[in-house]
Amino acid sequence: MRKLREKQVGAVYHVVAKANRGEFILNSINMKEMFMEILERAKQKYNFNLKNFCIMSNHIHLMIQPTKGTDLSKLMQWILSVFARRFNLFFGLNGHVWYDRFKSKIIKSLIHFMKTFQYISENPMRAGITNSIVGYLYCGVSVKSTGPYEFVKKMK
Repeated sequence: MRKLREKQVGAVYHVVAKANRGEFILNSINMKEMFMEILERAKQKYNFNLKNFCIMSNHIHLMIQPTKGTDLSKLMQWILSVFARRFNLFFGLNGHVWYDRFKSKIIKSLIHFMKTFQYISENPMRAGITNSIVGYLYCGVSVKSTGPYEFVKKMK
């Protein structure tokens, strides 16, 4: 039997979803943009605040706060399943896109919030993708005026 997901009304969660078999399903700009578009559609359907995010080649990180009766599991199931269906349709595939269930941890303090925010933001640097977190377009701290920084601002 799998462990029950810890949930708390009003909590901010660090959510991680990994691609099946570690495949680089989000390696292309098109797939990263598709994931961001699905996040925007989710915002129209569900109530949540996106505090930070990072889309890597084979996984995603979200700092997300469901609000007004939105269930984290239903929200993430919708986001990940819509992406999986579109991904499979785009490539003419079928089957699992995501590995297992998404992982989530409640962020329990301001220090934990700050460390998680930094961890998510620095993920592309640790992976050797970029030398500067502000230049990576698919992260919530990008300084591009029309990029993800503005994206996070409108997702609140």
